[in-house]
Amino acid sequence: MNLYIINHSFHYELENLTRLFYPNEKINVIKDNTDFKPPFIKTELSDSLNVEVNIGGFFDKKTAALSDDEENERMMCELLYKLLVHKTSVRPPWGMITGVRPVKLYRALKEENGEEAADSYFKNKLFVSDEKIKLAKLTEKTEKKFLDLSRKDSFSLYIAVPFCPSRCKYCSFVQASVERSKHLVEPYVELLCRELEYTAEIVKKLNLRLETVYMGGGTPTTLTAEQMSRVLRTVNDNFDISTCREFTVEAGRPDTVTEEKLISLKENNVNRISINPQTLNDEVLRVIGRKHTARQTLDAYSLARKICFECINTDLIAGLPSDTVESFKTTLDSICAIAPECVTVHTLSMKRSSTLTQDGSQINAEDCDRTSEMLRYAFGKLKGERYIPYYLYRQSRMVGNLENTGWFKKGYESLYNIYVMDETHTILGCGAGAVSKLKDPYSNYLKRIFNFKYPYEYIGRYEEQLERKDQICSFYSNCLKNTVSD
Repeated sequence: MNLYIINHSFHYELENLTRLFYPNEKINVIKDNTDFKPPFIKTELSDSLNVEVNIGGFFDKKTAALSDDEENERMMCELLYKLLVHKTSVRPPWGMITGVRPVKLYRALKEENGEEAADSYFKNKLFVSDEKIKLAKLTEKTEKKFLDLSRKDSFSLYIAVPFCPSRCKYCSFVQASVERSKHLVEPYVELLCRELEYTAEIVKKLNLRLETVYMGGGTPTTLTAEQMSRVLRTVNDNFDISTCREFTVEAGRPDTVTEEKLISLKENNVNRISINPQTLNDEVLRVIGRKHTARQTLDAYSLARKICFECINTDLIAGLPSDTVESFKTTLDSICAIAPECVTVHTLSMKRSSTLTQDGSQINAEDCDRTSEMLRYAFGKLKGERYIPYYLYRQSRMVGNLENTGWFKKGYESLYNIYVMDETHTILGCGAGAVSKLKDPYSNYLKRIFNFKYPYEYIGRYEEQLERKDQICSFYSNCLKNTVSD
């Protein structure tokens, strides 16, 4: 499909908006071209805002008066949105919102003009459904008190372990399966520890305060107990853990959880873990390429309780291939029965580099309806079990244009998840694929420093990677200079 951009710079939002309605289509963005080839969407800024849709025999157009740049962009998106709703009869539950952080947007609107105005903007300007406005409001209300704990000198630490026992068919993040990359694990661990030590020295120079630690991946528990202990000891020995409110490790694959590893976590100040079944349906697990059973999830959970972990999260995914609404309900009911402190309900995202997408799977209307029903059940069930939504985010190409939501029992929220989604303070990332997101303490300015993505690249270009870390000191120095000059 061709998306023509004429005399304006709104291509990013218009492309993402088009993708809400045509998630399986390749969208070609063409600027200032007069040779219009259907199927096409033509968007033009002249003495008015103009949008034309010519797709599959459907032709219609809409026009609006000019305003300021920000409103021009929103209004052009509105014209396109209304045309595509007319064409497809699809009404995305989050309306025109294509961004990752709808709750952050809601909070900004609320702080500027009040809750009633924020509700009205979401409903009448962005066309968000009442159901999703309610979810955004609940989540925003919960987050606020935890955001206030962060200080200008606060930061969180993210540690990446990019290895998994195997690659799930829906996943686009795992860089290396242990089966194929076993020879990289030991040198990776050694260099990761060195990067953590280097980062800790920077933190000390800047007098930053550690709020949370999150070790994710991949699956950190693919490491041996000894390797994991080395990484965790490096954190404990080099960072000031006395201010750390939360130390999380993803024990994501139940088949990687052992008593020895759990004891290692406990001995190294880890106070929150995540055991992620995604589903408790063995046939669905087989279809998505998970090499464990539902029984192994429940056994790993029991083992973690035996080792006295008091805060356990479980991840589930709504919309998995071959899963049914009834099967999803059974999974969620079973999870609620064992009463983890946190439950995160994700929506399947059809990432372009995932095996599912590469094998030709597509998003269809039936999948969207099925997944929407799963999330509606999750909302009612979890609220009924006294879980509270505490963070929410969205991804591209999500089935049904839905969302991922974390739920917690009172007193067991994950601060790291809140801080990273709100972009509250600096996140320093260590390991392959990690991103350090530096937040100016005195403004909303963000700077990203990317580590090399793949383990072999991380190992081979390690010194170059450490040099990038030196940008952290200059960033904070410039922030301070700008504040003084203001």
